[in-house]
Amino acid sequence: MKLDDLHPNPGTHRQKRRVGRGYGSGRGKTAGRGTKGQLARSGGGWNPRFEGGQTPIHLRLPHRRGFKNPFRVEYEIIKLQDLNQFDADTTINRGLLERAGLVHPNDERPLKLLANGAIEKALVIDGLSYTEAARIKIEEAGGSIIGAPARDTEPAGAETATDADA
Repeated sequence: MKLDDLHPNPGTHRQKRRVGRGYGSGRGKTAGRGTKGQLARSGGGWNPRFEGGQTPIHLRLPHRRGFKNPFRVEYEIIKLQDLNQFDADTTINRGLLERAGLVHPNDERPLKLLANGAIEKALVIDGLSYTEAARIKIEEAGGSIIGAPARDTEPAGAETATDADA
């Protein structure tokens, strides 16, 4: 195959319509724009936002306010009281919560355990994020947390003493 052999597939390339090329072309004189008027002029037509004189949509809607953080992590939350349905010393993880119907199986959001309600059994929490209040309640009930996701305790960009020494 050579470069001069390349050509588009039949029917995929349409020729540009050439207007204003005389009566014989069928699109001469006014070039398909009709006679006079706003649409016949070059640059004529409406602003895409123009709505026939009614108040445009961009003026009818309230303005956006505030700031939306693009780095926000949206969690699927689990209440502490919902874990009372499991037997004592059960290891609670995402798979168990999905089977119990507390978490939607196709939801990719990370899970977070909130301290809503009381927990009456000693449970082992594995691989879930949690609030500090939830951790305290779990440990008071005799439970424990293992394999929790890593959490940043310092603001981003903060330098620790060990980093400065190295």
